[in-house]
Amino acid sequence: MTDLVLALDVGGTKVAGGLVDRGGAVRRAVRVPTPADDAEETWRAVADVVGQVLDGEVVAGVGIACAGPVDAVLGTASPINLTAWQGFPLRDRVAALVPGVPVELAGDGPCMALGEHWQGAGRGSRFMVGLVVSTGVGGGLVLGGRPFGGRTGNAGHLGHVVVEPDGEPCSCGGRGCAETVAGGPRMVAWARRRGWQGPDEADAAHLAAAALAGQELPREAFDRAGRAVGMAIAAAAALCDLDLAVVGGGVAQAGDLLLDPVRRTVADHCGLSFLDGLRVEPARLGGQAGLVGAAALVLGDRDPQPGP
Repeated sequence: MTDLVLALDVGGTKVAGGLVDRGGAVRRAVRVPTPADDAEETWRAVADVVGQVLDGEVVAGVGIACAGPVDAVLGTASPINLTAWQGFPLRDRVAALVPGVPVELAGDGPCMALGEHWQGAGRGSRFMVGLVVSTGVGGGLVLGGRPFGGRTGNAGHLGHVVVEPDGEPCSCGGRGCAETVAGGPRMVAWARRRGWQGPDEADAAHLAAAALAGQELPREAFDRAGRAVGMAIAAAAALCDLDLAVVGGGVAQAGDLLLDPVRRTVADHCGLSFLDGLRVEPARLGGQAGLVGAAALVLGDRDPQPGP
């Protein structure tokens, strides 16, 4: 019996796949850009990645991380940043490609949290939140040492904690969500509105480079984003009695530009005695966290390593 699992990570900017073993190692990986917002074209990209990763290999199961919201009960995906997929039957479509094995679906935030808890910065933590700060802001919870998805599998979606009640409209239909402040494109747009002269194709990486070069507006954009993420973490910590927040994703690649204001804000807003010792740490698995966490959905008998 093989110990390999096919793991998929589907988001608004990339479709990734990999073979993951029972020890959490990614043996083979493929990554392609997510096509333009067309449901079947995006599905074809997923199917192509499945074929490239498997390449004749037999697997024990399939774990899928997908941008949310997802419905883990029905196996459907309705990503905010992939509007052509609304109620898309992702689990059943993948199961048809890999028949005869279990197929599990969860949000990309919960999978990132699960991957980091198993093999990354969350090892040894029993009550943690993992955040993906990228195009949007996603998150997932591990409570009592086990993943907690809630009623539909979307618990921990911290990007839609409100941090500015009178803030910008959000793609979720609300206003002032953390994602409207800390999502990479939103950060760039905020800086541009205030006069930043970045390149036409500027993204969060360009903004980070400008901030490190001493430009004030990009640095303010990161301070503002860090405060938003910190407020979302503080809310989750008070609600769930957490001991750790792990922050990853493309925007978080800026390191202390983002993490310093996150930590300051958490310290300012977590004054309750039961939150003493709450830590904020950078993710360790990088772009593989979603794949490792997706595999962990299937490898339910995994043995998390002790913390350092």
